[in-house]
Amino acid sequence: MGKVFAVGVGPGSPSYVTDEVKKVVLDCDVIVGYKYTLNTISELSLGKEVHEITMKNQEESYQKIREGLGDKTLIVPFTGDVNFSESEVVDRLIEIFGGIEIIPGVSSVQVAAAKAIVPTDKSKIITMHVTTSIEEKKLELQKALIDGYNAIVIPRPWPNDPEKHFMPSEIAVYLKKSGFETSKMKVHVFEALTTESETCFVGTVNQLEGKEFSDLSVMVFNQATLE
Repeated sequence: MGKVFAVGVGPGSPSYVTDEVKKVVLDCDVIVGYKYTLNTISELSLGKEVHEITMKNQEESYQKIREGLGDKTLIVPFTGDVNFSESEVVDRLIEIFGGIEIIPGVSSVQVAAAKAIVPTDKSKIITMHVTTSIEEKKLELQKALIDGYNAIVIPRPWPNDPEKHFMPSEIAVYLKKSGFETSKMKVHVFEALTTESETCFVGTVNQLEGKEFSDLSVMVFNQATLE
């Protein structure tokens, strides 16, 4: 079987795609990924065999591509960095294709921290963007905030299931119910970072209640103090 690469293509802007990833994409034969991610590398994928997938058909698509891959090189691009918040998919790719090579990218977490001027060495980074239970992650968020850390959080969009939907509004309500004074907690919410559609909310956590944000959101709870 040919080589299989899982590559991070950055938060959304083509300018955040690293030279190493560009080289691998240009040299590959087949690309399979989600629409948003494919759009980020559209100029690099001209003339390639490109397969757009969704949550519903990704398993079937991976299996079909594996059968016809032969000695071709396959690229699976991920938004941001492959090593953050994508472990479920990476594990499945290893099961299907065997050995894969991972090339890291720039994560929206890094960009959000830079824009909020929040050091990651004083922060807890927590992703809710998984299909498994997030109850322990919720407690991890509480502990981080109680201990005085900043928290950089990837929310979980699940609009078809209110029980699993855990976006900024739901996080604000959860923290208030857990006893936090959300009216005194500073927060940034970034959407579509590095793209022309980028937006930024700056305020307090209680102000997030009832507000809707896209699935391309990153939250930064800023509790940092200057040394």
